Amino acid sequence: MVVTRDAEFPCLLVVDFCCSRSDRRFWKLNCSPAALFHVASLMNPMSIYSINRTLLRLANQPSLTRPIVQIIFTLNCLSRQAFSSSSYSPPQTLSTCEAEPKLILNPLHNFLPQTQNPINVVNLICSSLKESNFHGTLHREINGLLPYLGAHEISRVLLRCQSQSSVSLTFFNWVKNDLHIKPTIRNYCIIVHILAFSHKYSQAMRLLTELIDLVTTDVSQCNDVFQHLVSCTEDCNWDAVIFDMLIKAYVKVDKIPEGFICFRKVLKMGFVPNIITINYLLNGLLKLNCINQCWKVYEEMERIGISPNAYTFNILTHVFCRGANVNKVNEFLEKMEEEGFEPDIVTYNTLISCYCRKGRLNDAFYLYKIMYRRGILPDLVSYTALINGLCKEGKLREAHQLFHRMVNRGFCPDIISYNTLICSYCKEGKMQESKSLLYRMIQQGVYPDHLTVQMLVLGYSKEGKLLPCLNLVEELKRYDVSVCWDIYNHLILDLCKENRPFAANNFFRRISQDGYEADVNIYNELIESLCKWEFLHEALSLKDEMVYKDIKPNLVTYRAIIGCLCRLNRSMNAESLIGEMVESDILPDSDICRKLVSGYCKEMNIYKAESVLILFAEKFRIYDTVSFNSFIKAFCKEGGVSRLVEMQDRMLKVGFLPNSLTCKYVIDGLWKAMSKETKF
Repeated sequence: MVVTRDAEFPCLLVVDFCCSRSDRRFWKLNCSPAALFHVASLMNPMSIYSINRTLLRLANQPSLTRPIVQIIFTLNCLSRQAFSSSSYSPPQTLSTCEAEPKLILNPLHNFLPQTQNPINVVNLICSSLKESNFHGTLHREINGLLPYLGAHEISRVLLRCQSQSSVSLTFFNWVKNDLHIKPTIRNYCIIVHILAFSHKYSQAMRLLTELIDLVTTDVSQCNDVFQHLVSCTEDCNWDAVIFDMLIKAYVKVDKIPEGFICFRKVLKMGFVPNIITINYLLNGLLKLNCINQCWKVYEEMERIGISPNAYTFNILTHVFCRGANVNKVNEFLEKMEEEGFEPDIVTYNTLISCYCRKGRLNDAFYLYKIMYRRGILPDLVSYTALINGLCKEGKLREAHQLFHRMVNRGFCPDIISYNTLICSYCKEGKMQESKSLLYRMIQQGVYPDHLTVQMLVLGYSKEGKLLPCLNLVEELKRYDVSVCWDIYNHLILDLCKENRPFAANNFFRRISQDGYEADVNIYNELIESLCKWEFLHEALSLKDEMVYKDIKPNLVTYRAIIGCLCRLNRSMNAESLIGEMVESDILPDSDICRKLVSGYCKEMNIYKAESVLILFAEKFRIYDTVSFNSFIKAFCKEGGVSRLVEMQDRMLKVGFLPNSLTCKYVIDGLWKAMSKETKF
C-alpha cells in the first residue's frame, strides 16, 4: 500500500493498496469523518489494522504527520460504529454467561490526546472521581470516550476504587442511572462485595435484591448469582457475610426455593451461614409450607455443627404443628431441653394453638397447666387459643368462663378474643349474648371491626330478625362504628326477599344520605321487588335515579318495569320502552315478548298483540311459541274464528308454526262457534 498526497488536491491523501495483482483500487481519503466512515464501512477489521500499520510508518514524514494522525483517530473511531456487532461494541444489556469484552489495545491510540485516548478511559474516570464536582468534570473530560466504557472498564474502575466504597457506589449509580448502561452480573457482584466488605450492608442488600430481580426477568441469561459472587472473590476484597446476605435476599424477594438451593451451594463450597440467616430461611420455608425442606435445613445444621437458638426451636415447633406427626412434639421438646433451651411462651402458644386446631383440647389444657408449673404465665394469645378451641367444640359455657378468668387475671381482651365468642354465639343463634358482648367491648374501648358486624348481621338474618338487625346497625352508626357496603347490600337483599319493598326502599334512602352508593344489581333488586307488588311509581323513580347517576339500566330493569306495566293494563306504555331499550343497545328477549302479548290479550287488544308478535319476529328474530299460543287463544275467545284462516296465513308468512297446543285452541274456538250457531 502506498500513501501520497494528491497532486490536484493536496488536502487529500491517496491510498493505493492491492487486494490482488489483478485487482488494484485507488482510494482518495478525505480527512472528514463522513468520508472516512464510508471507507471504514467497506473494510473489514484486518484491512483497517493493515492501513493503521502503514500509516504509522509514514507518520515520520513531517509533511504527513498531522493528516495521518487525524485519519488514524477518525478511522478507528468510525470503524467501531461500522462494525457494531464486533468486539468493539460496548455491552449495553445484562450479560451473564459470556466473558466481558475487553478494549482492544491499538498502538496508534498513543498519538491521540489524553482525553481522546480510549486506553486512558479508566484513569480519567478514577481521577475525576476524586474531585468534588465529579459529574461535571467527568462529562467534560471523557465525553468523547463514553462509547469505550464497557463492562470490563466498569469492573476496572470499581476495583481501582474498592478501598473507597462510597466512591465506587457513586460511580456505579452514575453508570446505571445517568448513562443508562445496564451493568453485568459481574459489575453487580463486585460492587456488592465492596459494600459488604465496608460493612454497608443495607446498600449491599438493596443491590442484591435488584440483581436477583434482573436475572429472574431475563430468562435467556444464566442466573447463578452465587457462582458469580464466588468468581469475583479472586479480584476484590470480600467477606463471607455476603453469602448470608444472598440467602436473605432470595427470601426477601419471595424466591424462597432459590434461597434453599443457594443455602445448599453455600454449604457445598465450605461456607457456614450464621444462625440468623438459617432462621430467616426456615421462616420463609414455613410460610410456603415446605415442611420437608425445613427438616433438611435442620439436618444440615446438625451435620456441620451449627447451634440452634430459641428462635430456631420455635420455628421448628411451628413446623411440627404444620406437619402430620404432631405426636413427636414431646420428643422434640425433650431434645430442645437437652440442648439447654427451655420452652418459652411462644413455644407453648404455638403448641396450644396447634392442639386446639386439631381438636385435641385435653392436650392443650395439659400444656396450659404445665406452663404454671414451670413458672410461665399464659398470656392473651394462650387464652384466646383455648377459648377458640372450646368454641369449636361447642362448649360455649366453658369458653365464656375461661374468658372471665382471663379478665379477672388482668388481661384486657382484644378484638380477636371478643370476635371468637361473638361468632360462636351467633352460630348458635344466641343473639342476646352476642349483643351483650358487643356492648361490653365498646365500653372497654375495643371497637367492632368488619367481622364483628358481619357475624351479628348474619346471625340476626339467620334467625329472621331483620328489624332488630336494622336497629343494631343504626346503634352502631351512633357509636361511630363503620359499616361496610357489603352489609348494607345484604340487608337490602334480605328485605326484598322477605317481600318488604317499602322497608328496603326506605332503608336504601336513609343509608344513601350517609354516602352509600348502590350498583346496578341492588337497583334491580329494589325495582323488581317494587314491581312485584305493583309499586310502579317508586320503581320508575329508581330507574330515573339510575340514569341520573350514570348507572345504565339493563335487561333485568326493563323486564321488571314492562311486566308491571302490562299487569296494570298499561301495555302501550310498556311497548314504548322497547324503543328506549333499542336506543341503549339493549335487545328485548322472549320474556318481554310474552309480557307484552299477554298484556294486550288481557286488554282484548288483539290487533296490537299481533303487531307485537310480528315486530319481535321481523326485527329481533324472536319466534316465541308461548306468546303465539296466548295470542291464538285470545283470538279464538274473541270470536274471530271466521278470520282465523287469514290470521293463520299471516303468521305463517312471518315464520310462526302451529304446534299441538295451537291446534287445541283452534279446535276449541271452532267448537264454541259451532255450538253458538246450533243454538240459534
